[in-house]
Amino acid sequence: MPHDRLNFPPFNRRSFLKRCGMGMGTLGLAALLKDAGLLTAHATSNVAPLSPRQPHFPGKAKRVVHFFLNGGPSHVDTFDPKPALEKYAGKPLPMETLKTERKTGAAFPSPFKFKKQGQSGLEISELFSNLGECADDLTIIRSMRANLPNHEPSLMLMNCGESVMSRPSVGSWVTYGLGSMNENLPGFVVLCPGGYPIKEAENWQSAFLPGVFQGTLIDSQHQSLDKLIENIRSDYASPGLQRKQLDLLQRMNEEHRQTRQEDPALEARMQSFELAYRMQMEAADAFDISREPRETQELYGSGIHGRQALIARRLLEKGVRYVQVWHGASQPWDDHENIAANHRKLAGQCDQPIAALIKDLKRRGMLDDTLVIVGGEFGRTPVGELVKGKEPSGRDHNPYGFSMVLAGGGVKGGHVHGATDEFGFKAVQDVVHVHDLHATILHLLGFDHEKFTYRYAGRDFRLTDVHGHVVRGVLS
Repeated sequence: MPHDRLNFPPFNRRSFLKRCGMGMGTLGLAALLKDAGLLTAHATSNVAPLSPRQPHFPGKAKRVVHFFLNGGPSHVDTFDPKPALEKYAGKPLPMETLKTERKTGAAFPSPFKFKKQGQSGLEISELFSNLGECADDLTIIRSMRANLPNHEPSLMLMNCGESVMSRPSVGSWVTYGLGSMNENLPGFVVLCPGGYPIKEAENWQSAFLPGVFQGTLIDSQHQSLDKLIENIRSDYASPGLQRKQLDLLQRMNEEHRQTRQEDPALEARMQSFELAYRMQMEAADAFDISREPRETQELYGSGIHGRQALIARRLLEKGVRYVQVWHGASQPWDDHENIAANHRKLAGQCDQPIAALIKDLKRRGMLDDTLVIVGGEFGRTPVGELVKGKEPSGRDHNPYGFSMVLAGGGVKGGHVHGATDEFGFKAVQDVVHVHDLHATILHLLGFDHEKFTYRYAGRDFRLTDVHGHVVRGVLS
């Protein structure tokens, strides 16, 4: 019989043998796995991948906003006061081991003053005076620990839980586990003004998770919607015509998908077409901060970073599950020299916006179920870095001890967890590795990090790999 008379799509010999030999066995296995509760919702239903889902247990947080201070802000100049550095200023520190990546010299006291803030008396640098007004809502972890003194692996560790191998980002894991609360917007949005940071899109990658869970990058230096989101509107077709075009394309892709046995790349492309269409109206509203009262706009400030923090709040309010707000992508906090001027400039750009978001979430009743995270990939040394022919004025990388700030979402307010040594070089009390931080974030969202896994290449992977403990001391 001629091929064009057959009423089924063509396939090759390998596909034919696979279907004949495996078909009934696969059906039987699927039934057994489903009865045992071992198949995920994605595998057993046609539910949209970003549909809201329940975690392992009721979590305190429903959404996350992460202010990533790229480049390694100095903890001893921001959230971890070390008066002992004044005593040894210009002298070698009395420490047996002080590993640094580059040549460093004598003790380098902070050029910034610290002040006790709020009823809790949290000590915070003058660099973050606005954030200091939120002291009673903050937990400061002063005993963070990473693995390496290099940006690339430390960015991957903080954002993806693994320094070397390609792994899904925290935001991808969160949206995989919880879905989104708005089908017309991505579940994971990345606001990064002025270009990519080091490691570029790997910082928000989905890796082996389905592509729909990857972060959607927005270049938030722009203000017009057409520049914020490329190709958000069509110059040639009305929304109605686009809908017809998309429906036709989806039918063709669906027929193609059925012959490809769950091709994840094809699935991701199909979902991206649909989401892009639905975003046209919703995104226009989410990114239009002119709809906010003047008082609210003034609270956040008029610069790029104030604008993107306000956009972040609007995205969270509209159901986006995870928003990462980058600061220092084009001019990092990587101050090997002139830290006094550079850190003051950088903090001046983001201090007001971060504090404004916390205050705004609180007055809207959203802070209790929104986890706010502030910090970079590592800290900096308490000794000055030696630069040939110059007086030491900056600090080298330091993964052995640094600070992270948390607020809302089930963490204590007005609380300090852990400590570095008296000079701020190494975490020595209640040490919190990055894996522990990730385990704690997942716990606050309602996940047991040891059971929250994804099967890939014959192994169950998790964000924390084979590490991590929930930091109970920061939980409210």
